[in-house]
Amino acid sequence: MSHEAKIKQAFERTAKALSLREFLGQGTAISRVSVKDGFSCTVTDGEWSLSVDMGEKDGGSNTGPNPGVLGRAALGTCLAMGYVRWAAVLGVPVDSIDVEIQADYDARGEYAVSDISPTYSEIRYVVTIVSDAPEAELIAMLDKSDKFSSFLAAFRDPQSVKRELSIVRSVEA
Repeated sequence: MSHEAKIKQAFERTAKALSLREFLGQGTAISRVSVKDGFSCTVTDGEWSLSVDMGEKDGGSNTGPNPGVLGRAALGTCLAMGYVRWAAVLGVPVDSIDVEIQADYDARGEYAVSDISPTYSEIRYVVTIVSDAPEAELIAMLDKSDKFSSFLAAFRDPQSVKRELSIVRSVEA
């Protein structure tokens, strides 16, 4: 069975299950981040573990990508995988897909030396597709995928973000 056929079959099976039992698609994803040394962090999520750090110019040790890299990577991979999924589901032939994330920033906001927001001022994504499909078919596939992209929505749409605090006091000897 081809990758496209497996993707389409998995999509149809999951969509049917979710339409019959919506609770199957609901849950809470949890990633844990522990600071190890300086900025160096270990992220664990289920069976996955990765290192995150800041570059040396920012006071880190450069032992892993920084949070900005991971955020852009999350958006880019979510878009790319969504395009693969929807191309398979819609039967749009695609030979390859590349997504480039471009994010404009001004570090003065992050360092509190200006009233500028610490977030990106603009994010652009450039999609390069190798395909013999008609342009209108490719655009329709991209539009459908973008409409249902979870990370594109997370970057684009406001959502509730809440902080909880747990303080553990060290015990003196």
